[in-house]
Amino acid sequence: MVLRDGSAVLIRPIQAADAPLVAGVFAGLSPASRWMRFLAAKNHLTEAELRYLTDVDHHDHEALAALGPGGHGVGVARYIRHPHDPQAAEIAIAVVDDWHRRGLGTQLLTHLSVRARRAGIHRLTALTATSNTAMTGLLHTLGGALLHAGGGTEEYQITLTLRRGQAPCEGKAT
Repeated sequence: MVLRDGSAVLIRPIQAADAPLVAGVFAGLSPASRWMRFLAAKNHLTEAELRYLTDVDHHDHEALAALGPGGHGVGVARYIRHPHDPQAAEIAIAVVDDWHRRGLGTQLLTHLSVRARRAGIHRLTALTATSNTAMTGLLHTLGGALLHAGGGTEEYQITLTLRRGQAPCEGKAT
């Protein structure tokens, strides 16, 4: 697909062999971006974390990778189904700093929403830092409703609905 700045990316499901790709995306995040993604200072991913981030079942835990020129990872988006609410899943998105503001986060979340809806998920939630204006803007753009704010974080919900004439990836907050 082509992003709004003309950059071409391939978005595909994460595979078990993608640990180097995920590690590359992590390496492309500045310390501030890492903090925004993990809500904590994080200098590296352990082997166990890489295994967890790439060993997905594509139903309860889905992850998509965005590949830029040369097949290098430039972003990852994932959902993990809530254990006590099978119709809801938490999302997380990471886009390498050099690829910010091109529309990649929007495309990743749109593709992820389609897969979530097909898996029977009706609500996506996201916990983000209050200072993460890129993510809060993305969530608002896609119909995210603020559920809770406090302690420097905000929790949003996107309700995935199907209406006549609407693509399955379009979210609408309720």
